[in-house]
Order: sequence, then structure tokens, then C-alpha cells
Amino acid sequence: MRASAGNFSLVRLQQAVEVAHRIGKKIFLTINAYVKPHDFAALDHYLDQLAPLAIDGYIVSDPGVLSRIKNRDPQREIHLSTQANTINAAACQFWLQQGVQRVNLARELDLADIAAIRSETEIELEVFVHGAMCVAYSGRCLLSTALTARSANEGACAQPCRWNYHLVEEKRPEQQFPIEEDEHGSYIMNSRDLCLLEQLPQLINSGVNSLKIEGRMKTLYYVAAVTRVYRAAIDGYLADPHNYQCDPLWREELDKVSHRPYATDFLPVGDAAVHAQDSSYIRTYDFIGIVRELVDNNLARIEGRNRFFVGDSIEIIGPQMWQVTFTVPACVDKNDQPLEVIQPNAQVWMVLPDGAQVGDMLRRSKL
Repeated sequence: MRASAGNFSLVRLQQAVEVAHRIGKKIFLTINAYVKPHDFAALDHYLDQLAPLAIDGYIVSDPGVLSRIKNRDPQREIHLSTQANTINAAACQFWLQQGVQRVNLARELDLADIAAIRSETEIELEVFVHGAMCVAYSGRCLLSTALTARSANEGACAQPCRWNYHLVEEKRPEQQFPIEEDEHGSYIMNSRDLCLLEQLPQLINSGVNSLKIEGRMKTLYYVAAVTRVYRAAIDGYLADPHNYQCDPLWREELDKVSHRPYATDFLPVGDAAVHAQDSSYIRTYDFIGIVRELVDNNLARIEGRNRFFVGDSIEIIGPQMWQVTFTVPACVDKNDQPLEVIQPNAQVWMVLPDGAQVGDMLRRSKL
């Protein structure tokens, strides 16, 4: 799906690197498509353009791409994508010998598998803990190519696994029979979303080095809201593992982002459930605004994202699980004219609760 995303230009990528490094974070550039012969000229040109940038490394899956990076940008760190389907320590050792520093393990592994791999290799290990899952093995699927000529392995998945299918009998080709569990039909390949919040202690104790949140084609609100939950949970466990408990608030927060019904994938074996009723997301909250500027007395400039009204009950959320519910106060536009309705993309001023910061986000319940 990345082919249709609003991807970084080289200029914007350089700006992103500068911002990330200024706050002590890293940027790894994903080049995990499987490359055909005619793509290598464009790949080589792209790598030459990336070489002067201070990105921290690449995430790859194709051995050919890995070899090109080692030849053209050899000082850069390399991580292996989950699409490389690494499911044992021998494979991890092979990739280590090829210069890979970290392997994002296949999602088909359970906790015992992960622990066994950790005991037999020194390479850094990463696992997915949250986000959309793919019905195909390690995300390598030909269904989109077969039905739409859009290759999932080249970043252009049309997600046909989310479609509603019917059964056709050979002698009655004009008559479709629904495969259904209810009146909506049955989405027989529609996987649930991954949520391993409650399994974090076991994952950490298995010896993995990094936890990954799926963010492909997600909003900045989704990424911020989910990341702050897992950050709080990880910090809470590491601070006091013996008395750690999963805070019910964390799961409530994950339910407030757009998601499909949650499952724990393969961690208890066999729980990689298909949600057969529909392919819709559960959306109980709207992301309605972001704090762009803060001046004296908590007066803030808000950039609207979805429509909301003066008098609405809304929430503001920020880092370290900070959040406050309040009523939208009087708002004015840039010309100091009062507003009753705040539209998407509007720039408005309002007074926020104490503790608000630039970058905090506003949301409103749809219930």
C-alpha cells in the first residue's frame, strides 16, 4: 500500500532526519519491496541520492536490494523486514553474516519460537506488537496481483483480502451464493488487528530488542495515540516488573483509535483469527484537531482536522498518557471573529486546559 501513500521527497526526508536527530530519535528508510530486473537502475539512482542524507539505516527484504546497499552505501545500518520471513536462528545467523544488524521476525512465530531463536543468535530481534495483519504468509501475497495487477510485494496492494466474496456453482454461473455468517456476508480472508499490549512482559522477557507498531497508511493521531500507550506500558514494566499490572486505561485508549477487532496473532498458537463479519474499522472517536501554537494563559492555535462545535465535550491527549476532558470554549478565527463551528483545516484560537503542549491532539467521541 505504500505506493499510494504521501511518501517523502528527498527534501522532506532530509528535514525529517534533522527534526528526528534534534530530539534524539532515529529514522530508518523502508525499501522492502521485491525488485524486478528492470527496477535496479531506478534503485541504484535512488540509493545514490540517499547516500548523502544522514538517515540511520535501511529496512529491506530482498537480498538483491541488500547487496546494492552494501555496494553503494556501505556505512549504513541494515534491518531485515518481516517480509523476509525469518522463522529460525539459522536464518538469523545467515543474515548476520550478510551485514544485517536487526531482524524483524515473521509474525507466524509464537513466544516459544521467539525465545528459542533468541537463545541461538546474537543478532538484534524485533517483533510486531500492534496494527493491521495480512492473511498471507509474512505478507507475501499474490492475490492483489492476480485480481488487479497491483503487486503487494511492490508496495501497491489493493487489499482484496478485505473484499466480500460469493460462491458460484459451475452449472449456474449467473447465480451467486453468499458465503455468510449474517446479512452482511462473510469476509473470509479479513484478518483482525494485532494487539499484544497484555503480552508485553512475556515478549520483553523473551529477549527481543525492539517492538514494532504497524503504521502504514495510518494517521498521525493513530501513531501518536498507540505509541504513547505502548511507551507507558513498557516503561511501567521495566520500572517495576514484579508489581507490574496492565492498566485498563491503556486498552481503553487502544479502543479509541480506528481498528478492526483485536487478536493476539500466534502468541497463543491459533489465535490469528479472521473477522468474517465485515471489513469495516471500529471508529469510536474522531481526531478533530492538533495544537500548533501556544501563547500566554493557555491560548492555543488549533488546526482543525474534523468538524466540531463550541460546547462539544472533547478530549485533549499528549505524551506520558496525559489527557483531559473539557468543553470547547469560545473560539475565534485569525481575524478575531467568533466561531461556532470549527471546520477541517481551519486555524482557530481557543483556551486549553492547564498542561497542554504544542503537538497535543484533540478528539471527540462519536457515541
